Amino acid sequence: MLEGSNILLRAVEPDDLDFLYRCENDTSVWRYGTTTAPYSRFTLKQYIEDAQADIYTARQLRLIVCRKDAGNEPVGAIDLFDFDPYHLRASVGIVVVGNENRDHGFASESLQLIIGYAFDFLHLHQLYCSVAADNAASLHIFEKAGFRRCGLRAEWLRAASGYIDEIEMQLINS
Repeated sequence: MLEGSNILLRAVEPDDLDFLYRCENDTSVWRYGTTTAPYSRFTLKQYIEDAQADIYTARQLRLIVCRKDAGNEPVGAIDLFDFDPYHLRASVGIVVVGNENRDHGFASESLQLIIGYAFDFLHLHQLYCSVAADNAASLHIFEKAGFRRCGLRAEWLRAASGYIDEIEMQLINS
């Protein structure tokens, strides 16, 4: 478990099925990822069972973001994925579920904790992420954590208003 002042990050537990169902089926965030269809409880139950594998086997790690001031209630998830143990890098993604849980610094604090874990424990050389150009909140969170913009994928994400650029960002462990 990784603990900050306002949140803690913990492993996925079988009791998280309802929370993950809500999280993965929140259509308002689908356009920022690759989800195009709802997840069933059955599929998520299988995912939870498989989530017990370590990052070296699964090539990914999902941690649940919990609010300490609300009895460790789950409010989001942070992922290391596309883990590459040879090049010592991984992609990072964060989601905070529900407007009532946003703008409290939970994503920023989660990101700081996962950076510490990735660099100090896993000894990764770098973390990277892809952020929609119109996602000002995420761009701010990653830039505040030291990620720098390093690339652009033009018209990469389809949205109701047309296509949106995607910004590539990375943080090098120095």
